[in-house]
Amino acid sequence: MPNIQVLDPHVADLIAAGEVVERPASVAKELIENAIDAGASTVTVEISHGGLTFLRVSDDGKGIPAGELKTAFLRHATSKLRTERDLEAIGTLGFRGEALAAIAAVSRIEVLTRTAQAELGASLTLEGGVPGAVEEAGCPLGTTLVVRDLFFNTPARLKFMKKDAAEGAAVFAVVQRAALSHPEVSVKFIRDGRQELLTPGDGQMKSAVYAVLGRELALGFREVKFTGEDMSVDGFVSMPACCRASRSWQFFFVNGRQVKSSLMTAALEEAYKNQKMVGKFPGCVLHLHTRLSAVDVNVHPAKTEVKFGGERAVFSAVYHAVLSTLEGDLSHPQAVLKNTEISGVRRQDTVTENQLRIAAPSGPVKQAALGRPPVSAPPLAHGPAKAPASVAALPTVARVHDSAYTPPRPAEQPVGAAALGRPPVNTPSLERPPVSVPPLERGPAKAPAPTEGPSPQREEGLESPWRLAGEVLNTYIIVEQGETVYFIDKHAAHERMNFDRMKAEGYDPMAQTLLTPAVCRLPPAQREALLAQGALLEEFGFEVDELGSDLAVRQAPFDVDVGDIPAVLEELAQRLLTAGSADPAAARDELLHTMACKAAIKGGWHSAPQELERVAQAVMSGQVKYCPHGRPVAIELSKKELEKQFKRA
Repeated sequence: MPNIQVLDPHVADLIAAGEVVERPASVAKELIENAIDAGASTVTVEISHGGLTFLRVSDDGKGIPAGELKTAFLRHATSKLRTERDLEAIGTLGFRGEALAAIAAVSRIEVLTRTAQAELGASLTLEGGVPGAVEEAGCPLGTTLVVRDLFFNTPARLKFMKKDAAEGAAVFAVVQRAALSHPEVSVKFIRDGRQELLTPGDGQMKSAVYAVLGRELALGFREVKFTGEDMSVDGFVSMPACCRASRSWQFFFVNGRQVKSSLMTAALEEAYKNQKMVGKFPGCVLHLHTRLSAVDVNVHPAKTEVKFGGERAVFSAVYHAVLSTLEGDLSHPQAVLKNTEISGVRRQDTVTENQLRIAAPSGPVKQAALGRPPVSAPPLAHGPAKAPASVAALPTVARVHDSAYTPPRPAEQPVGAAALGRPPVNTPSLERPPVSVPPLERGPAKAPAPTEGPSPQREEGLESPWRLAGEVLNTYIIVEQGETVYFIDKHAAHERMNFDRMKAEGYDPMAQTLLTPAVCRLPPAQREALLAQGALLEEFGFEVDELGSDLAVRQAPFDVDVGDIPAVLEELAQRLLTAGSADPAAARDELLHTMACKAAIKGGWHSAPQELERVAQAVMSGQVKYCPHGRPVAIELSKKELEKQFKRA
């Protein structure tokens, strides 16, 4: 058996360096944090070949006195801690005194530094942790540290480094996070002689977000501000329609320190529950400010993980800060009419990924391209122009909310296909049989709104009155408000209305007993997942029994059509298997999602005027902004965009 002996100090340094210095990005992170702790207002990071051969960090901070320059590269030498009590409230980014020693042990380093009190600066060169002599040198205030040939003496680590592009990208990500963590510091990043980032350092979080994340992502963010007793949360979060396919755009900071926190991630995504699209993740730049003694940062060598004294309070603060921002935003995605090159009008710039892009056809518009049979245009008649039937037939509910004007409607004109100017056809269609006043919700119908005068309920919280202008494609409701036109997806909006109604506390669904049980056959796994949630199904009006290898549904909620029952149960069972089988609350939401979708009015169905009115009211009042899956329910199109298309502006 080998004898136990103390390792050579150089070998011990190499082992310790492996915990702190994993790649060039680790070096950049430690040096940037030292610069910020030194009170720098500008920090410049420059790399070549991914940072493996050359990495330079310059700052205008306090600098290092010449007499302490060698000491700074000794292990556990620091100016930020003195006693064990200081560990209870760490307010600096660095504190262990390991970073410089670890970096020096696996690289060749050159240091230039000067303090405000010194007329001349000092320089020092180290190779493999062995320092040379400290010499006088002319240099600006602050510190410049150059790291060359990283891991030159540890080939075991060097062979695991990735390509220069990947390592450079990792360094860039570290610089971005540093810029977002301290917007008061101007951060510059240069890669292979090309500047890739420069933040203004004006102390405004919005400026840092715009510089780091870019215009497109920044315009999809909304500001967050929340203040509690012991902590506050500020920053920006993306709107549900601007969520991304990964969590790579989530940045969390605690007292100015960039951290990876599963607790804060869970609180963020819980606030987006039932608003973001499935498979998408919100972006954020969130700063949590709390008492220094309420968070322990000494739990990970890289200092990227922390422990909170009150996890419940942190979760609640982040959750409510984000949720209040989402609920307080009443904006809709913008619709941009995108011109083609042939039309001779320049293309519109893309703003956010959730904008609707409608391509304007070049040349004459053919009737066939619009899905209508070709017709011959009648000659222009002299004298007063008559309104076409499709306009004159707008229902009374599509009115301007002003007593001075009400659109005319011929009394003899019915609402339906003929009212829209389409000839009757005998082929089957998606339109449902006409009904007198079909309510949106099963139950007693509400009295219609008055036909004259403004509606106080509609006016509340709105900049100007709105009017229902009609419906197109039996799917999209058109609403006009001031100089803005809104297109509302009636299915998505009604689905959200159903979901909120069903999710409301005290919701008691009306159930109907089926004369003939609906039989549903599911795969064994789905069948068991559904039977395991029998109590939840009963709560929402389902009575499900086993019928051999099938399921017999003897009672169902009135919101779900009898023909949709097997599809509802099949979809619900699949969702329970993949998402909510272990969590009762999640299982309840999955059931609500499915029922709300199946009970909503469908795109392509003919809807009565009262249905359109109530859906539009819910959207325009701000009660409904996103469907339960996170899709926007409305987009807006400005008068200016339309005038551009018609060459009027």
